Amino acid sequence: MTQVAIVGIQGVPTKYGGFETLVENIIGNNCCSEICYTVFCSGKDYATRMKSYKGARLKYVPLFHANGIQSTPYDILSMLKCLRGYDAVVILGVSGCIFLPIFRLLYRKYLIVNIDGLEHRRAKWSKFAKWFLRTSEAMAVHHADVIIADNKGIQDYVWNTYQKKAELVAYGGDHAQRDVTEERQNEILKRYGIDSGCYAVSVCRIEPENNCHLILKAFATAGENLVFVGNWERSEYSRRLKKEYQDRQNIQMLDSVYDLDVLYALRNQCRCYIHGHSAGGTNPSLVEAMFFGKPILAFDVIYNRETTENKAHYFKTSEELVKLLHSRPKDGCKMQEIATKRYTWSFIARQYRMLILSHK
Repeated sequence: MTQVAIVGIQGVPTKYGGFETLVENIIGNNCCSEICYTVFCSGKDYATRMKSYKGARLKYVPLFHANGIQSTPYDILSMLKCLRGYDAVVILGVSGCIFLPIFRLLYRKYLIVNIDGLEHRRAKWSKFAKWFLRTSEAMAVHHADVIIADNKGIQDYVWNTYQKKAELVAYGGDHAQRDVTEERQNEILKRYGIDSGCYAVSVCRIEPENNCHLILKAFATAGENLVFVGNWERSEYSRRLKKEYQDRQNIQMLDSVYDLDVLYALRNQCRCYIHGHSAGGTNPSLVEAMFFGKPILAFDVIYNRETTENKAHYFKTSEELVKLLHSRPKDGCKMQEIATKRYTWSFIARQYRMLILSHK
């Protein structure tokens, strides 16, 4: 049996996060008898420490949280703990990959790195942080046996920047589908005072690169109903937007929703989904939304076009979004067809399995 260590996430059971959801869904029922996974988890983030979960062994890394500035030492310490006993190591994200030149002197077996969504391009980082992440990315590409890109745009970036081939493996989204009765969904909509099919919904972190200001401006202009779910108290940017738009009768600004039934009802009963992300690769929230078969209005960047196979509706300005809203597109079935073909977790897990076992 192939022993595989997974490094770079907070842990499982998942609390939040794209990579955590990825790991949650490639272990368990989607795993195979040929692979035994060990998932490294943050001892600081889990009060209860389970020995195993969904057939995977769990090991806890003390001292550090998995996110923020502590993510780099956390990832490095995780790597040091998997030097022996593993046939392959899968690293998710590049924050600790600055350490790879040393790690590769100590670990000579199979190394797979998913470089995530070009973190160094995100506007929120300082110049030093961008340099650090870009350098870590370069170390990942140089030292990995297999590089994983979650989007064709990132795959092309790796080739154009490093002349290295990256394997294209996206994320799944079918976990967003739940068995929620119509009665329960109606109760949820009634709680928020909204009617089925009469509103748009958007779910994201409230950051400038997700174009939240552009979306809010468009809906304020169009007068269309919007339910916008996000962390509205996180930053000066989010608080400013909340203060500016919270009194608009057609806009509901909901704090982050962790009740999966509520998220399901809001997305299942909307008339369209708004996706403003301009950075990163295949965004998990977009893939999840595609499974609901609703028209998707997405910010016009290569990553979103690749994810939706150029069959969604795209905007770059609030004026363009207003025009799309007034046109009332009704072709969401195309999104569901693409999602079912490309973004089920059974398919994604099979791709990871083939990459892991290909070194034998």
